[in-house]
Amino acid sequence: MAKGDSTAPPSEVLLELNRLDVGSAVALVGHPIHVMMVHFPVAFVVATLGVDVFYWWTGDAFWLRTGLWSAGAAFWTGVAASIVGTGELLLVRGIRMLEASWSHAVAAMTLVAIAGANWGLRLVDPVSVLPHGLALSALSSVMVGFAGWHGGKLVFDHGVGILVTPKD
Repeated sequence: MAKGDSTAPPSEVLLELNRLDVGSAVALVGHPIHVMMVHFPVAFVVATLGVDVFYWWTGDAFWLRTGLWSAGAAFWTGVAASIVGTGELLLVRGIRMLEASWSHAVAAMTLVAIAGANWGLRLVDPVSVLPHGLALSALSSVMVGFAGWHGGKLVFDHGVGILVTPKD
């Protein structure tokens, strides 16, 4: 069928937008805040894993200090993104009705807990970064993948956060 042909069936995402109100309730000038914030904890989690590998490779204390900061940033930016994401989950009925929302929320909260443990370990006992901190960093990176997969399903399969509200 030709582009713009009115006989073309609507996409599943657009059908989902019309069926449920899955627009963002926590937005800044029409842009969902949670979607903007999640990139920071993801980047810091992956950076912490990289920093731990460099520390393992070099033994340089610089990487211990860098890992402390990146793990702390991963935790606190994750807490901030989780607060906003929880607001979206609780405020928008259409989001609450989606199974992927709950899978994403559980995975994200697990990720924040692991990131907090990773940061706490570094605060209390920096020497135990090898092997415990490295293991927590690797586990955090796996959880980033799982939470991101379900977050992507929400956006791409269900249209969550694409519009402030599809009823406008």
